[in-house]
Amino acid sequence: MKKQITINTESNGVGRPEMPGMLTGAELMVRMELQNEFIAAATSDNTRRAYRSAIRHFMNWGGQLPADVNTLISYLIEHAEILNPRTLSLKLTAISQWHRHQGFHDPCVSPQLRKVLLGIERKRGRPKQKASALLHADLEKIVIRLQKEVSPKALRDNALLQIGFFGGFRRSELVGLQVENLKWEADGVLIQLPKSKTDQSGEGIVKAIPYGKSICCPCMALKKWLKCAKIHNGSIFRSVNKWGQVGDSSLNAASVNSILVNCAKLSGLGHLSKISSHSLRRGMATSAYRAGASFRDIKRQGGWRFDGTVQGYIEEADQFKENAMAGLLGG
Repeated sequence: MKKQITINTESNGVGRPEMPGMLTGAELMVRMELQNEFIAAATSDNTRRAYRSAIRHFMNWGGQLPADVNTLISYLIEHAEILNPRTLSLKLTAISQWHRHQGFHDPCVSPQLRKVLLGIERKRGRPKQKASALLHADLEKIVIRLQKEVSPKALRDNALLQIGFFGGFRRSELVGLQVENLKWEADGVLIQLPKSKTDQSGEGIVKAIPYGKSICCPCMALKKWLKCAKIHNGSIFRSVNKWGQVGDSSLNAASVNSILVNCAKLSGLGHLSKISSHSLRRGMATSAYRAGASFRDIKRQGGWRFDGTVQGYIEEADQFKENAMAGLLGG
């Protein structure tokens, strides 16, 4: 049921409605509920989950909220050898946000605390682990392997990985896709994302995926899966049990990682040491650039917000091609 605010609009004698300060107690409570809902909507679900996890970690360690600077410094020191400095920084951000939203003084702004974190970063910092890019040639090997099977699971995995790759989807976006998001055209399929990481306002992003003319064809793979699973509405990518029965609910986002890892192993892709769902997006950007796609089109297909992210993938794609040593080594 929708909440309604009834505000007295009678003139207060100066030609304007009653001011918010003159609302009744019940009206103020409704307004506060709406305010909290809007504040929650301003933060993505993934960020809220990360913040809640960070707060639980701090409390389970023995911390209390509101916290003080000395307790937080002790928390950092005790976890300096265990957690990556980036993880510690995220946990401090969560604790900082809690204090700000609850109206308490934020101890995380302490210069001493920040210096301790900086020192941990300099002494204990490790290079960020990047997912290996799943290149187009690698995906083709997976597709060939999956096409040898006719099981519902193989059909689902084939459609999932191809749509994830050619659509440049994040795993949360991929498992959240609904049949209602699809619009079939003569040249392929249009997939509308009602909301994504870079579109929190919900304006919607539309991605076009053409029919394929070689080994890979994400559109046909998707059609075969939907027909096999008899999915006409709701979630597209669903669980499949060992008897081949298709579930009603969507896959968990974390399962995309395990599906990709298992398919890569079955396809003999042992050279991909650090593979995850993000490998699909990285591989799409790298492969598209090598195939001649423009920077603009790659950024649009992946839904990236920042040019620097896409530029990083492009530079990685050319590490050997545009290499100062290529001429010396006969390249």
